[in-house]
Amino acid sequence: MALTSSMSIAANAVLSNPLDLTTGEAPLSVRRASAFATGTGAGKADRVFSDRRSLAASASEDLDLAGVLTDAFGATITFARVKGLIVTAAATNTNNVVVGAASATPWAALLSATGTLTLRPGASMCVVAGVADAVTYAVGAGTADLLKIANSGAGSTVSYDVVVIGASA
Repeated sequence: MALTSSMSIAANAVLSNPLDLTTGEAPLSVRRASAFATGTGAGKADRVFSDRRSLAASASEDLDLAGVLTDAFGATITFARVKGLIVTAAATNTNNVVVGAASATPWAALLSATGTLTLRPGASMCVVAGVADAVTYAVGAGTADLLKIANSGAGSTVSYDVVVIGASA
């Protein structure tokens, strides 16, 4: 199977200040993007996982990046390298979605073994590797391959979307 993919991060803002005879403006437009061709080297990806998932109150799950997740066609995916990751907490959540810090074999390439990132309702996180980076975010099958996603509290279910683009070698 061939995979052509891209991921980007963008920010646009205009800071304005009304003055006596004019309005001063400071426009900002920043966009960083990576387009990946099919393959496993620098600037290439050959695996993608995406899903909308839910977690019961106070529950968590470990997404095994090496050999358990399946793609849109039902084939098992093994990531050796992650080129991009997006996690979005549903805007309708009451609790937060916490990303990171699996208790066993955590995927530490992004947040370290114990680091976490809290996504409040409606928040998103996106990490995109540069196309010249051949190492990117390594996954160690059986040793460093679990991405933990947790519901931050009791009382209500949370939903989140996840997209992982990466390479099998």
